[in-house]
Amino acid sequence: MNKFARIIGTGSYLPPKIITNDDLSKTVDTSDEWITSRTGIKERHIVTNESTCDLGVIAANNALKMADINATELDLIILATTTPDKIFPATATILQKAIGANCPAFDLQSVCAGFVFALTTAEQYIKTGAANKILVVGSETLSRIVDWKDRSTAVLFGDGAGAVVLTGSEETGILHSKLFSDGSHLSSLQVSNNTINETGFIEMAGNEVFKIAVNHLSSLAEDTLKACNIDSVDLDWMVPHQANIRIISAVAKRIKVPMEKVVVTLEKHGNTSAASIPLALDTAVRDGRIQKGQNKSDRSHVVL
Repeated sequence: MNKFARIIGTGSYLPPKIITNDDLSKTVDTSDEWITSRTGIKERHIVTNESTCDLGVIAANNALKMADINATELDLIILATTTPDKIFPATATILQKAIGANCPAFDLQSVCAGFVFALTTAEQYIKTGAANKILVVGSETLSRIVDWKDRSTAVLFGDGAGAVVLTGSEETGILHSKLFSDGSHLSSLQVSNNTINETGFIEMAGNEVFKIAVNHLSSLAEDTLKACNIDSVDLDWMVPHQANIRIISAVAKRIKVPMEKVVVTLEKHGNTSAASIPLALDTAVRDGRIQKGQNKSDRSHVVL
């Protein structure tokens, strides 16, 4: 069995169409200042004819290229998404064919936590020896379930994809993961059906979601640091879910991580749900911020 599951490649992709805050101000009662001050978001990327799979394929190929492996070497593909292209077959199997892989592939749906759930699932496959090379993709086309007349949600969400390649290794990789779910707040953030859109639109109670997110993310981060015997001052980087700058700032403050050590990319793409963390991770890897060997290997990176 492998001792660690280690990330050896990252990739991401954003569709070319951009909707800025000024664009939104022409259709809803808002402004660039209002959106930026409350969310930290300046623009979001939106699909035109691209599918969730289309975005994921480009991110996956970029990750495979960095990892220097061929798709035929993959043992498993896990695709985290809230917006699959079809009820079935799984979008992961469509992606599998598109990149030329021949391994098992399945979708995983856990909304904004989807990538972490998928990454943790992949880790278990590797640590038990059931798989050695795994592609984990987070891909979303949330614009299809956004009510663009609803100011509370239209300003937040965007489309995009991120991906990582993991392999079994004796080198330090993922040290600890902890998952959490709470079914007592179902109406705080949900998709409700309506007669206009068969799928329904995103509905959110913003203040309640903010409190829940800050409390639980802070607690999970503190538990992770304790389990790894790492103090927050020793961290090189924190890579949080890119939901809202106020949430990110509050969590960083709670666990005593200065914002200069936090990877923040939501200004350019908003909340991309399951794609959010791998998008931010890939950005920081490719611009040189996150490097192998920082602070005694990758012990320094915390992903929420």
